[in-house]
Amino acid sequence: MSRMPWLSGCPSCAEPLEESDRFCGRCGAPVPSGDRPTLRLTPNTPPAAPRLGFTAPGAPAWTAAPGSPPGAAMAGGPSGAPGFPSGGTGPIPGGTPGFGSGGAGAAPGPAAQPLTGMAQPGGTGGSSGPAGHTRYDGPGHEAAAPGHPAHPAGPAAGEGPYGAPDGPTGHATGPVAGHPQPAPAGNGNVCVACRSGHVDPDGYCENCGHAQPRERDHLEESLETVAAVSDRGLRHHRNEDSFAVAATALPDGSAATVAIVCDGVSSASRPDDASAAAAGAANESLLAALPRGANPQQAMHEAILAAAEAVNGLAAAPGHQNAPACTLVGAVVSHGVLVIGWVGDSRAYWVPDDRSAPPARLTEDDSWAAQMVATGLMTEAEAYADARAHAITGWLGADAYELEPHTAAFKPDRPGVVVVCTDGLWNYAESAQEMARVLPADAAERPLHSAQVLVGHALDGGGHDNITVAVVPFPVTGEPAPVPPSAAHADS
Repeated sequence: MSRMPWLSGCPSCAEPLEESDRFCGRCGAPVPSGDRPTLRLTPNTPPAAPRLGFTAPGAPAWTAAPGSPPGAAMAGGPSGAPGFPSGGTGPIPGGTPGFGSGGAGAAPGPAAQPLTGMAQPGGTGGSSGPAGHTRYDGPGHEAAAPGHPAHPAGPAAGEGPYGAPDGPTGHATGPVAGHPQPAPAGNGNVCVACRSGHVDPDGYCENCGHAQPRERDHLEESLETVAAVSDRGLRHHRNEDSFAVAATALPDGSAATVAIVCDGVSSASRPDDASAAAAGAANESLLAALPRGANPQQAMHEAILAAAEAVNGLAAAPGHQNAPACTLVGAVVSHGVLVIGWVGDSRAYWVPDDRSAPPARLTEDDSWAAQMVATGLMTEAEAYADARAHAITGWLGADAYELEPHTAAFKPDRPGVVVVCTDGLWNYAESAQEMARVLPADAAERPLHSAQVLVGHALDGGGHDNITVAVVPFPVTGEPAPVPPSAAHADS
């Protein structure tokens, strides 16, 4: 039986549509009826990305950070690449021997290593977005859009991401283009899709059945020393990522910056609650330990354990088919030392301000593919071509086999930026070199704008997952950085 043509995606924001939809469930735009010509939508092809950007040829040996406990060990990085840490008492289970890890029952080895390097290509310009739209907010792109005046790579003064107005703290308080203002669920609210039906307490329209935008669909937070952005993406019905960013004072009056990013495991129950609980617990643990003068690497280890305990507590609720779970990656910058901690496949990258120096990936995934490559059972190409490639082998949750927080400390010898993100971003910029190309050159001065550009890059690539990224500038100065006046904030 013949059928009338229908749109597979919204002509305004490219949100996938069903044949019976009259309005886009994301932006509320009306869907052309069947007696109108079907609009051609330009397909998006995610860019091919090489896997596991570890190698940093020519990097010098690592040195211990001041204040590191005696006996801090050093080791070479994976695949023979120099300059990767030995932050624990043994190899990562199923991972690369010698890479920084700390077991649940042992304090992490607090060896800090300098980051230096070799030449890298510069930034890139704009890229194509959904429905054939071209973005002009990419790093280094200053050309004018057709029919529009030229403008700099970032948003103008008084604007947030992609032209959204700034709030009083200097970051966007409203949603970006394509992200409608979320309507709180509850009776009495009007549906953003049909604009007539009421929204029930579960967040669905009683008239057309559309799910309403949630508060967590797009979140941003900006402090003077860190900024983070989280977005639902273009394919998931909710945002299961979460983040926490904060700044606090150390006993000597200098500042410490904290960034935590968590990714809920979609196959588990309540992944959004798991990521929120983990981010909040890790952030609170660090903010309690650092002002007391705790060693940052030990504090990160304890923060991951606190996050795991918070996620484990969610499993006690009745009605779960399996235990809530999430991944975690965190960064602490203090006293010229960078501490990274992680469990799962969320990542941290180092990108120096001098782009002639090499960037580096600072974490090793707890994943099936990484395990196969590390044990020599498969080549990298073979492992990542397998359907099991992104299956994680480590996570936070009551059903985790064994919790082994990984921690590592670094002492960069030059200023740069730390990018802490979920796989919703690094799937579109997997190697350290790719991440450096996408990151704007002025990331240290404009961390919020840089986080927005990185999220936009993932959306332009297809946005197949939730996307969360925190950008942490790392200054190298002779004097301790002053404590910023911005209050600490945890986003959950």
